Amino acid sequence: MRTLFLIFRLLPFALSFGVDRRRFLFWGRPVRRSAAYHLRRAERLARTIPKLGPTFVKIGQVFAARPDVVPEPYLDALSALTDRVPFVPFAEIERELIAAYGAPVDEVFQDFDRVPLAAGSLGQVYRARFGGEDVVVKVLRPGVEAVVEHDTRFVRRVLSIVERFWTHPQVRGIHVALDEFERRIADEMDFRKEAAYARSIGERFARNPRVIVPRVIDGMVHRRALVLEFVQGTRVDAIEPLVRAGTVNPEGVVSAVVEAYIQMMLVDGIFHADPHPGNLLVRDDGALVLLDFGMVIEVDPEMRRHLVHTALAAVRGDADRVVEGFFNLGIVEPDTDRETIRRLVSVILEMTQRGAELAEMQRALADEVMQLLYDWPVVLTGEMTYFGRAVALIEGLGARHVPNFNPVRYVTPMLMRHRSALLRALGPAEGESEDMAFVLGLLARDVTRVVGNAGRELIGVLASRIPGVFAALRGPARPQPAAPVPAVAPMTEYVSLPIGAE
Repeated sequence: MRTLFLIFRLLPFALSFGVDRRRFLFWGRPVRRSAAYHLRRAERLARTIPKLGPTFVKIGQVFAARPDVVPEPYLDALSALTDRVPFVPFAEIERELIAAYGAPVDEVFQDFDRVPLAAGSLGQVYRARFGGEDVVVKVLRPGVEAVVEHDTRFVRRVLSIVERFWTHPQVRGIHVALDEFERRIADEMDFRKEAAYARSIGERFARNPRVIVPRVIDGMVHRRALVLEFVQGTRVDAIEPLVRAGTVNPEGVVSAVVEAYIQMMLVDGIFHADPHPGNLLVRDDGALVLLDFGMVIEVDPEMRRHLVHTALAAVRGDADRVVEGFFNLGIVEPDTDRETIRRLVSVILEMTQRGAELAEMQRALADEVMQLLYDWPVVLTGEMTYFGRAVALIEGLGARHVPNFNPVRYVTPMLMRHRSALLRALGPAEGESEDMAFVLGLLARDVTRVVGNAGRELIGVLASRIPGVFAALRGPARPQPAAPVPAVAPMTEYVSLPIGAE
């Protein structure tokens, strides 16, 4: 029955996207869609996904961080996805709690509010009292493992059908995203791992009064239930009343977020990888509260070193080392011709140094531009995707709360303060330490955007500005097999700001 329900809900979207590619699904010219149409369809998709259940909410959140796979405005619509899943009745939740703690709720807890504080895609959160203190209780949704397993198989089968009719480098990006989902979802459904991550990150911030990690309550950790210290706070995207009251300095909040992620991503190599506003609170004293450690990414020093050294090469305009860095980071198909990538990187670096400005792409170039972008052999790794999500959060908060926010200028002084720890953690190559702080500052926007956007939007801008850019990127002419038109018709309106744009 669930398979039929999913088909019923998803088939209209499948047919609609199919018509984008072929007017009569299997033949005919592509249908040109207006920007308004794409926006309406993206919003409708975002409204439908929560109705499909926890698996699709989580998959949607994964794809929201994949600009190499999902174009705008669908990327933006998916980014707005929250865990808007209906509550599970408390009677079902209570059975889970009894199974975990071996006694009725009122015997285990001194008080327990039956109305959930929040309902996520995988679990629900309740407020209670335990051992004389206020706590929160996280409970996994009954039967969620079976639903996730069924839905994941369903998505894999659908993807295999798509591959029969559309073979394209982008399909690998979808596979990578699904692999990433399957790799992470098992951890998210085991609260013992979340507790371990919360303790690990909490220990690293124990001496930092500006960052609070709720304490895990000993003896109350189970696979399907977890009890943590209750910490009062306001969502990081809703602090305006605190700012108006003069109790919170908004720039201090942005600073706390930036420094927390500098430490987690680049120094500690273990970071909170689900940084949506609902998971970051601000206390009345301005301290940042990190919540929900179901999705935590561990990045080894070698990966962090490759990232920083690639950024340094980009700053210096060294195309060969940037190419080497792209391969080391695993974001380029291993069998891709290096000279092709080098030509592309050279054009990007040249235009970055010139300070190219954003302009509307000419309609006549749209089809050619989009074909090139969708054929670009870049697939983001999980680590790079989550780095990009954190950077996007920082940019959004800075633009909202810091006048004339410039990530590079804002982040660099903080990196200078952490310089010794960064050098110890990353071990830069000889002669590079003097540029480390500047390079890491650039990572907050420019270089991360190169990797995060996989060069797609930027190349579109370049193509509209530079005569002969396609010849420069493609090199000598060679026979090309007919390529299918991308599933989403060209949308020239959705082009990101070029690197370096203020």
